[in-house]
Amino acid sequence: MKSRRLSRGRRRTAIVTAAAASVVAGVALVPNWSAGAAVTDDPTVDAATKATFQRLADAVFTDRTQALVDGTGKADTRHASGFSGSVRLSGGQTRQEKTALDTLRDRRSKLARLGETYHAGSTKVTLDATQVNGRRAKVAVTETTTLAYDKAPAKGPKSTGFQAHHELTFQADRHGTWQLTGIRDTDDGYLAVNQVAKPAVTSVKATGEDDGPPSAARSATTWPAPANAKNFSATGYDYKAMVAYAQKYWNNYNPAYPDFNGQGAGGDCTNFVSQALKAGGWKHVPGYTNDFHKWFGNSDIQSDSFVGVNEFSWFALSSKRATSLANVYQLDLGDVLQMDFNRDGSKDHSMIVTYRDRRGLPYVSYHSTNTYNRSVASLVASYPNAAFYAYRT
Repeated sequence: MKSRRLSRGRRRTAIVTAAAASVVAGVALVPNWSAGAAVTDDPTVDAATKATFQRLADAVFTDRTQALVDGTGKADTRHASGFSGSVRLSGGQTRQEKTALDTLRDRRSKLARLGETYHAGSTKVTLDATQVNGRRAKVAVTETTTLAYDKAPAKGPKSTGFQAHHELTFQADRHGTWQLTGIRDTDDGYLAVNQVAKPAVTSVKATGEDDGPPSAARSATTWPAPANAKNFSATGYDYKAMVAYAQKYWNNYNPAYPDFNGQGAGGDCTNFVSQALKAGGWKHVPGYTNDFHKWFGNSDIQSDSFVGVNEFSWFALSSKRATSLANVYQLDLGDVLQMDFNRDGSKDHSMIVTYRDRRGLPYVSYHSTNTYNRSVASLVASYPNAAFYAYRT
């Protein structure tokens, strides 16, 4: 979650369908939201067309995933190139996908230099809703992707995975041929390993406090890192409980807390990290919500430090519950990693460490986009221009 004051209720989105008065060739064109491919009452898009929308979306994101898998990123393996006829890629979107695949193959090479490769990938796309208005259609889909680590440690994670949400825009020509003309990632954060969109950024919020907030030290991303072993018994916190919580709720949100994903202002990332820390023993510090010295959160109210990226950093450091680490590869279970994508001094994303392998490579899990056991090496390779902040909790 980015830094800001939040409304305390979950947003309710009302989708209103207005009957169109115009008639084209004797057929009423009625904008219509419908869930799933089984609905057949759209005047311009029937069930078979919706199913083809879904299959094309599946092919596009499968191509992106496979571009990250070792030895499978060749241009002739593209699944989306096989679509023609009534539903296909537009010329402009074909060029954009080629650029996306080139970017992901370059990311694959950077990952390999850091010792991380994937030997298999799986992507499944489900159609959530279709909105049709004349010759324009918007299709909401959910992507679920898993990438299998090559040479995974015996007791370590065998794969990483995520769920992401997208909106696809289709345009029909006068012959009724639907062309995919645009793809928009609708999760806050844009942090899936096969995504190429630039992540959202935020600005630092004034605190209004007499004493200024502490500044976190930027962490190096060089590998290997100097040794800095974590003393798991020094604080009295249960780091295994933090990890267990993150593993349980990375894509199955805890109903005891509000869900800020898709709220358009940063997402649920810091809220999720705070919940995991609380599960491991972090205690509430009650007070005003905008006082960064306070930290609390439940279903009804949350302090800015519980849900805001920068405010969390200020609280964690000022309370001495966390200290800065010199290198991101020193992170261990229950530690926190934050990123500033454009290096403007305002942090944009929070994650919690859920595994560390024998090589000393940490893996993080996070919300917005919901992701489990993604290696820190993958983040460094995917966002080489970002600033990283690592915290020992």
